Amino acid sequence: MEQSFIYIMTNTYRTTFYIGMTSNLTKRVVEHQEGSGSKFTKKYNLTDLVYFEVFSDIDQAIAREKQLKNWHHDWKVNLIKEQNPTLRTLDY
Repeated sequence: MEQSFIYIMTNTYRTTFYIGMTSNLTKRVVEHQEGSGSKFTKKYNLTDLVYFEVFSDIDQAIAREKQLKNWHHDWKVNLIKEQNPTLRTLDY
């Protein structure tokens, strides 16, 4: 079964976040970095991957993406810091 990912992109200053879902994390991150990922990520220069989760069930990934999109900014920062305490840009 194909894996699905939810991921969080941010800018250099870690002030704005974008949450997305994909079946090909590497390809999607490169698209964001090249400015073709989404209008929102291009507008706010969100090129740094700081968090992702892997799912074997696409429905679970979709549900998680929707859940995280409704979270407050501070909740998202705390979630990222659980696995990435310094908010460094992750390898993918």
